Amino acid sequence: MVDIVDLTEVRHASNSGATTRRSPSEALPEALQPLDAVDPVKWRELADCVTEPNAYYLPGWELAVSATSPGRTGASALAAWNNNRLVGLMPVVPLARAYKIPLPALASAHPYGTLCTPLLHRDIAQDAAAQLMRQARNCGVHALILREVALNGATMKAFNEVLRRDGIRPRVLQWHLRASLDATRDADELMRDALGGRKLKELRRQRHRLAELGSLSFEVARSRDEVANAIETFLRLEASGWKGRRRTALAQVEGDAIFIRRATQELAETGHCEIVTLRAGTTPVAAGIVLRHQARAFFFKLGVDERFAKYSPGVQLTLDLTRHLCADPSIKSADSTASPDHPMINPIWRGRFAIGDVMVPLRPKDAIVPVIHAALVLHRTARELARRGVHAIRGSNAKR
Repeated sequence: MVDIVDLTEVRHASNSGATTRRSPSEALPEALQPLDAVDPVKWRELADCVTEPNAYYLPGWELAVSATSPGRTGASALAAWNNNRLVGLMPVVPLARAYKIPLPALASAHPYGTLCTPLLHRDIAQDAAAQLMRQARNCGVHALILREVALNGATMKAFNEVLRRDGIRPRVLQWHLRASLDATRDADELMRDALGGRKLKELRRQRHRLAELGSLSFEVARSRDEVANAIETFLRLEASGWKGRRRTALAQVEGDAIFIRRATQELAETGHCEIVTLRAGTTPVAAGIVLRHQARAFFFKLGVDERFAKYSPGVQLTLDLTRHLCADPSIKSADSTASPDHPMINPIWRGRFAIGDVMVPLRPKDAIVPVIHAALVLHRTARELARRGVHAIRGSNAKR
């Protein structure tokens, strides 16, 4: 299990700590390098040597997101260089785009997957982090918002060391624990420990019932052509369920459909993407997109055929995926990239690590930073209230 964040090392954002000082006029950064102007060859070379893997910031994925995914297009790049080598990269957008807050800060560009860890070269991670911060300062901004980063990861530790030297402390805006898989363990032992004998027996019963509809097969698509076919199966499954009913499935948004087809196929060419499918006979009952970077896998999305819900097809696929990853010596861990308290993945993948949003001030004792901090706290509070309202409405409609 990954160590939990040391809460004494960072200041937490809170309503009591937020200031109500007047906001300065909006100060947008000078023109940054467009993300698609970064040399993809040098980008891939950096990705091979990073302190901490993040498949969602591989060029094949993030460039596809930035090109067509609605609300995520047009990202810029903070880039660090050393002797013509790219040694640091953080895709960014202005705070006005990320949170609709017109203040002078930059936030991690959201790569659709729930992980925005910047890429730092493992040999000079602190120098690379310092360069990214210096470039942001030179653009006229006062803070970086590192969204959805592993709080105890090597990348955050590099930023923290640079900040410590400059007498600056970051602030954690929000954090939670996320499920992860220790893929170095024996899969059967891991699942027994996680689920217990009674639950496993029930899942085996469901699996036998599902197999009565057709022999079960677990397929792994790896090549570009295999992935191109498998992504269509995934998109149909995802759109057939509740996401389709809410019109949020990838296939239902043109820009998202273009992005996911392009990204999965490009990553497949470099061995960074697999699509796993569980079939009963010829019928696909569940499919999942899995990214790979260094020794870590990332479980991006799952689609199921809800006609077979009583057989738990999503859980059955996840158990097969667990066996698949644990049997692969090149994979040491897997990030669920799931929401907190996810009802399906949390009981199966029992590892946990702390992930959160961190505000990184770029100057000591900067009077503008508390203004940015206060605005972010208010924004988060408003979003949480809106989320609770949506859940209450859905719950009320479901009871009718």
